[in-house]
Amino acid sequence: MSTTTTLDTTETAPAPAAVPAGRTRRRGERGPLGTALLHGGLAVASLIALAPVAWLCYLSLGPDKDDYLHPGGIAGKATFSNYGFVLQHTGFLDWFKSTLIVALGTTVIGVLVAATTGYAVSRMRFPGYKQLMWVLLLTQAFPIAILIVPMYEIFSELGLIDTYWALIAVNCSTAVPYSAWLLKGYFDTIPFEIDEAGRVDGLTPFGTFFRLILPLARPGLAVAAFYTFITAVGEVAFATTFLLDDSKYTFAVGLQTFVSEHDAQWNYMAATAVLIAIPVTVFFYLVQKNLVTGLTAGGTKG
Repeated sequence: MSTTTTLDTTETAPAPAAVPAGRTRRRGERGPLGTALLHGGLAVASLIALAPVAWLCYLSLGPDKDDYLHPGGIAGKATFSNYGFVLQHTGFLDWFKSTLIVALGTTVIGVLVAATTGYAVSRMRFPGYKQLMWVLLLTQAFPIAILIVPMYEIFSELGLIDTYWALIAVNCSTAVPYSAWLLKGYFDTIPFEIDEAGRVDGLTPFGTFFRLILPLARPGLAVAAFYTFITAVGEVAFATTFLLDDSKYTFAVGLQTFVSEHDAQWNYMAATAVLIAIPVTVFFYLVQKNLVTGLTAGGTKG
């Protein structure tokens, strides 16, 4: 009797070794090298932006007008006497008052005009609405030098020479075209259904604009206000021409009093420039919450 033995020659294949699953980088996510390069680039850009400001503050501590020629010696004799001289023995406080009147007046009137213009072009379709915006843009192509004489003649006929109203008007003529374009692009991002809802609730077009649209356009208004304010503070040519009384000088004109035909008091100019930056910094702090939002949103549609 024979016994048949059956051998199972089937071998079980070994399971493949588990490959450790690495972290998959999502689309748009930066790696460590990209993050390091980004932060390094931002740090370098920040240093480049802050270096002139730091240098100006450093020069303002030099007691002599020629210390800028030998800046290494300022550290050993640094003093705040320049600031005391500017505040006590110059018309700085009058310059501050005049600049505040002109800048705030330009900002309020300019932003209001730009907002109504941008809203009208964004929402209404009247004959020539596209041409209106291009005409506003075209006004920016004229150099200031060729506008001073005709504007001086106009304001002279109106009796506005050596008044704040003349400077506010010319500053608005510079700031309104850009601000209108900016706000028009921002109003385009606000749904038209909001206007229709306002009319259904019985609001007039002006009521819809002031009660519904303007609160939603706050970031865009902040950008326009900041640009208009900076334009009014830094304007030199018109302020020098239209303001004749020393007590009505703005900061930009007041700085020129430190420069004569044969001399320049650079230490006082540096101290005054640092003091001028304070109100601008305060205004920037007030609007900075909405500034970035307004800059980005206005360019999404237009």
